Amino acid sequence: MVAFLRCDSHIVPLLFELSALAIGAKERQFMSAKIKYTDEPLGKTQVVPDFLPSPSELAFREEGVKVTLALSKKSIEFFKSEATKHHTQYQRMIRRLLDSYVDAHVTLRSSGTRQKRRAP
Repeated sequence: MVAFLRCDSHIVPLLFELSALAIGAKERQFMSAKIKYTDEPLGKTQVVPDFLPSPSELAFREEGVKVTLALSKKSIEFFKSEATKHHTQYQRMIRRLLDSYVDAHVTLRSSGTRQKRRAP
C-alpha cells in the first residue's frame, strides 16, 4: 500500500509495505489451515423455529395520531431526564409506555382474564 504526504510543493510517498507484510504473514498463518470434513453422525439435533420478523414487519410503523395532552410537570421532567440518559426522545418514551399498557390490557381481555379495578 502506498500513501502520499504533501510537504510544501513536494509529494513524498510513504511506503507501508513492511507492516503490510507483517500483517499478511499473520493472516496467512491462520487462513492456511485446511478444514477436514468427516462423514460422522452429528448427534441429537433440533430444528429451531424461525423467530425473526420479516423485513416488512421491521419497516412497519404504526400510524400516529397527534393529540394535545396536559401532563404534570414532574412527569415531563422525569421523561426528559430519562430520555437524555438513554439518548432518545421523551415523546417516544411516553408513546412506548402507553403502547405497552394497551398491549398488556388487550392481552388480558383476549385471554378472558379480567382483573378487578382497585379503588383509588
